[in-house]
Formats: sequence, structure tokens, C-alpha cells
Amino acid sequence: MPAALARFAIVDAHTHVFPPRLFEAVWRWFDRYGWRIRYRLHARECVEFLLARGVAHVAALHYAHVPGLAASLNRFVADLSRDQPRVVPCATVLPGEEGARAILDEALGRLGCRGVKIHCHVQCVAPDDARLRDVYDAAAAHGVPVIIHAGDAPASPHYRCDVKALCTPEALARALARHPRTTVVVPHLGAERMEEIAALLPRHENLHLDTTMALARYFPVDAALRTTDQQRIATAWFERAAAIVRAWPERILYGTDFPNIPYEWDRELRSIAALDLPDSALAALLGGNARRLFRIES
Repeated sequence: MPAALARFAIVDAHTHVFPPRLFEAVWRWFDRYGWRIRYRLHARECVEFLLARGVAHVAALHYAHVPGLAASLNRFVADLSRDQPRVVPCATVLPGEEGARAILDEALGRLGCRGVKIHCHVQCVAPDDARLRDVYDAAAAHGVPVIIHAGDAPASPHYRCDVKALCTPEALARALARHPRTTVVVPHLGAERMEEIAALLPRHENLHLDTTMALARYFPVDAALRTTDQQRIATAWFERAAAIVRAWPERILYGTDFPNIPYEWDRELRSIAALDLPDSALAALLGGNARRLFRIES
């Protein structure tokens, strides 16, 4: 944790928690098709790791890739939050599965979840897909955000769908127009088409972005490229992302993707510290925005 940021109440708005066997399956997928995960920690260990290093609260995200899984995942994260009150539990559902609205109403009501996670890449659903109507409507009814991985990166060919075809700024814009009461958070600053995603911010006051991996000077590039080319691409990506963060600190949440990252856990925090933002912007970006969206009071 950079010393310059230690005075802020930091909320990691994008961490992942799964039951052990599912976490290990996710890691095997990354080993084969993504990157080598640096921190192979199970759910409770993830939380303890971040809290021990000065993070004040952790938003716990997960997603269901098959029907019938979401309800048990939602109970898992709700139990985790009861044991550790600084965990903000979020729900999930497989869009279009039988009883989707009831699953969400239980999670956002009785179980106390404070967000809904949707992963367009894994669940093969575009942000404007009709199957997401229950998700947007339930989130609006319960006053919680939808954290939807609607950006187009990383666009692995090993997903079961064409990520770049599904995840476009146009599809996101249609979803926002149809569901103006729903608060939406798009991770990774929207990824490769980040400027087009950021251009939606002035027109949709309930749209937010998160920084996850966008400020780390890392997104997988072609392994065949020379190291100097990789560095140039990573630097250009960072400069684009930093410009958006400087312009919209009141609409962006800090997040990490922990533990599914290939680098040091605080790499993005060090990048944020180097941006030399005013304290008001840092307070909003590092925790204030997340506290408002997730209704964190302590």
C-alpha cells in the first residue's frame, strides 16, 4: 500500500470469491487460457489478505456459468459476509434461467446482498439481451448496482461466444436507455473501447466504471511481440485509462480483480498514487463512490 494513500478508507469494489472447488476450476482456466494467477487464495484468505493490508471493505463478486448454481453461490457469499462484516456481498444469477427473478429477490432481500454481478464473457450474454431484464429490474427495485463485465477485453477465443460481438458500447447504451433506474458499474473502464464507454457517462447518470486492471499497465498482448512492443502497448493503454480517471473521479470505483491477477495486489494503487490527483478525487475514487453505491455505512 503506498504511504500516500494510507489515510484513505479504501474499498476494493472488485474482488472475486468462490467456493474452493469452483475457485480452483477458475484458476485452471486461467492457467490454460489466460495468465498465471499470483495469489491462489480461497475466499476467506482473500478477504483476510486485503484487510490486513489496509483495505477497509471488500466487495465480493462471483458469477454462475450454469443453471441452478447461483442460489448456492449467493448463500456462500452471504455466509462469508456474516463472518466478516467488512465484506460487501454481491449476488449473481445466470440470465434467463428458471426462477431468475426469485433467485435475485431472495439474495437482495433476505440474504442482504448489495449488488449483482454479471459476466457477459462467461455467461454469453450481451448487456442489452432480453434475458437481463430480470437482473436490471431486480437491482433497481432493491436499490443496488449491477456490476456487469460488458467490456470487450480480455477477449479470449476460448470463451464460448464472440466477446467482441457481444460487448459493444452500442449494446451497453441500449441497455442503459431501457433501464434508466438501474445503477450500472462496468469493470475495466470498459476495456479496449474505453473512450466510447466513457462517452456514455454524461448521458447516463447511473453509469459508473471501475479501474480493475486498467491502471496496472497490464493486459495480455500478443506473446509473439517483442518486449519493447508489449511495453509500448501497455503504456499507451495506461495513458488512455488515466485520462478517463482524471476526468471522471466521481464516477469511477477502485477495484483489483483480486486474487485472479498476475502481479502485485497493490500495483494499481501505486499507479493511482502516481496520478497526483487532488484529495477530493482520491477520496471518491478509492472509497467514497463505492460506499455510496453499496450503502457502506461503517
